[in-house]
This record gives sequence, C-alpha cells and structure tokens, in this order.
Amino acid sequence: MANIERIREERMAKLTALRRVGIEPYGDKPALDGDIATVRARCPERPEDGQPMTESILVAAAGRITAIRDMGKSVWLDLRDRSGQIQVNLLQKRMPDRFQLAKFLDVGDFISASGKLQKSRTGEITIFADGIVFLAKSLEPLPEKFKGLRDKEIRFRRRYLDLAVNKDSRERFILRSRIIGHVRGYLDRRGFLEVETPMLQPIYGGAAARPFTTHHNALDMNLYLRISPETYLKRLLVGGLDRVYELNRNFRNEGIDTAHNPEFTMVELYQAYADFTDMMAILEDLVSEIALALLGTTALSFAGHTIDVAKPWPRRRIHDLIRESADCDPADDESMRARLLRAGLARDASQTLEHDALLKTVMDEIVEPGLIQPTFVTNHPASLNPLCRRNREDGSLSDRFEAIVAGFELANAFTELNDPLEQKARFEAQATREKGCEESHGDKVDEDYVSALEVGMPPAGGMGVGIDRLVMLLAGQPSIREVVLFPTLRPKTQEEVETTMDEALAGEE
Repeated sequence: MANIERIREERMAKLTALRRVGIEPYGDKPALDGDIATVRARCPERPEDGQPMTESILVAAAGRITAIRDMGKSVWLDLRDRSGQIQVNLLQKRMPDRFQLAKFLDVGDFISASGKLQKSRTGEITIFADGIVFLAKSLEPLPEKFKGLRDKEIRFRRRYLDLAVNKDSRERFILRSRIIGHVRGYLDRRGFLEVETPMLQPIYGGAAARPFTTHHNALDMNLYLRISPETYLKRLLVGGLDRVYELNRNFRNEGIDTAHNPEFTMVELYQAYADFTDMMAILEDLVSEIALALLGTTALSFAGHTIDVAKPWPRRRIHDLIRESADCDPADDESMRARLLRAGLARDASQTLEHDALLKTVMDEIVEPGLIQPTFVTNHPASLNPLCRRNREDGSLSDRFEAIVAGFELANAFTELNDPLEQKARFEAQATREKGCEESHGDKVDEDYVSALEVGMPPAGGMGVGIDRLVMLLAGQPSIREVVLFPTLRPKTQEEVETTMDEALAGEE
C-alpha cells in the first residue's frame, strides 16, 4: 500500500473514532489570547532555584502541530502559526478526562490549547495545557524532517505543503508581500494614483507578445487577456490624471522558463511632463530603497554573484555593449550573424532577420546574460516599439531603456509617443508588417487610443517593472517558480502526484 494511502486510512480511523465519542474534528472559532508571538511575549521569567513560582498566567493559543513527543503519561507538542512557535505539554494527571485525546493527534492537525503559561525546566516557553480542542484534522501527512520538503515538483505543485513545512518558503512570500507594499508606498508618496484598467481587452497592445484569447457570449466577440495595461493607463494621462500606476496581472501565451510564467505581475507607471530619464531615477531609487528597508543592504547575493543595487546605475548604449561584449559590429548584419553562429545560436530565422531585429537578438541572446550588475541599456532601434518616441537627434533610435540586472530584464521604459498622426501611421505599418503572424492584430488599429491622443496627451515617461523578477533579485532566487505562489505547470493526474509524493516521503524517512 502506498505511504499516503496507508497514512490516510490510519487518520480516517482516528477521525471516525473522534466522532464516535462525540468530538467534532473540525471545530469552531476558538477563543484565543492573540497569535502565538503575542502569547509568548506574556510569559513570566522562571524564578531562580529555591524561589517560589510567580503567579500563573492562563492563556489560549491555536496553530498547527509540527512535532509530537510522546513520553507515555506526558506528551509534548510544538504548535505553530505564522507568527511563531510554542511548546504545549499534555500531562495525564493534569487533564485525566481529556488526556486520552492525545492518541488521536497527528502532525499537521490544527488545535487550540489552553492552560498555564510558564517556562519549562529547560527554559522553553510552554503552555501547560488543561484542555485542547480539535480545529481541523489533517488526513494527509506533512514531511516531518527538519530539512522540510525538498522535492521541487511537490513544492511547486502543492505549494500549501511547501509553506506548511518550509520556513524559507514562508519567509520568501512574506518578503514578496512586503516588497509590493513598499512599491505602493513609494509611488503613493510621490503623488502617483493607483488605478485599475481592463484585463479583458478587445485589442491587445503595449508589448510584442502572443495573447490568450477568450469569447464573450453575450456580445458575441473575441476578447484578449491583456499582455499590458499600457494604452489604458496613457488614456488616463489624457484625462488629466498626471501620475498613475497599476499593480497588474498580465498574461502572455508563450514559453515557460526560469524567468517567464504565462501569468505574471508587473507595476506600470506613467508620469506626465517627464521622460525616460525620470523613469531611470525612479527605478534605481525604488530598488535601492526597498533593499535597504527590507534587507538592510544594497549588496545582494544572487546565483553566486554579489549585485550592488545602490544608485546611480550606469547608462550604456546598446550599440556600444554589442561592440564590446558580443565582439561584433552592430552596424554590420553579416558580422552579427557570424557572431550568433559562433555562439551556436544561429537559427534559420536569424539569417533573414532585418537589421533592427538582428541587433535585438544579439543583445538578448549574447549580451544580456552577461550583464550582472544593474545597467540601463539605452538607444534601442525605434522600429522595435511603436509606442515609444523617437530620439530627437537620431530618428532611427528611441528614447527608451531596458534595465538589466543579473542577466535578465527587470524593467522597460521610454518617453511616450504622444503624436496621434505618427502613432496611427506606426500602428498601420505594424499591422501590415505583421499580417498573418500569430502575434498580429491583423488589420486592426486601436482607433480609440489614437482618438485619445488626438484629444491631447502631455509629454510623459512610462515604465513597467517586473514584480516577480524584482522579488527574485531581492530574495536571491534564480527561478521565477520560487517566488510565484502557484506557477503554471504541466498537468498531472492525481495518481501521478501521489506517486511523486510517496517517493519524496520515502526519501525523507
């Protein structure tokens, strides 16, 4: 019999026995004296040898059982909630009518315990219980080893188990929440207004990506899960909301790897009367401030590197980086194709790429992975983004940057194009160029967005920052799956999942 099935049957038997004697294994809201950390803080100091005990404090606390030490007539439990852990002692002579409940307890059960709060002889803060109440009986086992759950397949697929037994995972997602809170606080203090824009869009835009498509039955129309909120946020600039941001979920129907998940979190912000250099200042200030506030340092450990996010970050032109780091001529297509070939990255498509797309491929595939310290990469070809303003001095380039850290893109920003005539022309050129491609809008041009620009949008800077990647950087995690609570995974049957779980449990015994 498989481990999980055997343990489940044993626990089901305990559940049935509890109900047979009139005890509900899934209890009601308990009366508590706060979380475990609050209860621990109330514990009096143990008197020195020979001194009388201080007056006892009666408390009640609740949590999940993480360890059971059965000494026969005395049982010691470790009880944990998000705030911390406390020891509980069950003694037969102290609770003669209730002590028999101890035999129904398992690691993973939720209980409340009430009794005297004191330090044990070894100095451990302990509830010497005179009663316990079942709150939720656990029917499946938790890994019991101090090393916690190590199998990545189970940790990602059954995140609740990962969080239940791995302190590092819990702390990582608490850190994620605090990072998002700091992002909000930073932007709020600078006068940005948090807004919400549609996730279902009739015309998707703001990035070059393949969308997820759905159908609205009542309107009989196709809609797309957004790949970016950009054009909706810029409509708000037109309406007079000069500084806006959205912490948003985006969806891109593309591949999965250590830096990509089909649904992901970004913060996009737009500021009127600003440009892409203002976005640089915001990003380097934001990241360094969060690192200092939450980690106490700007020197971060990531994948064997020490990355210093202290401002200012260097600004580098994309052409200079390609010339220096890729060892090829960014003005010579054949030179770039030969470099891709030497790197084993040449594909059939690379042989027919136009100059700007070829330049981007060399940057993404060869240069970017080697940029470990924070770097603003500027002067991208204008043709690569139809929403970005061209550089005033060289119209073939754009006023845009990508912020590269630890070999991946952390943020993308530019001075926004606010000329409606040029914007419409760019949309039309893009639609013609991409017609027939899976990522194309076909012949559609976002006429409403162009109309908004015709009303008048002030000059502005805009930026999108990958929240998942920011958490990866600050948490020192090289895989996005470690910082997304429920990453997208290839489906498995319940039987396959339980087989993997059995193998993991067997490896920990």
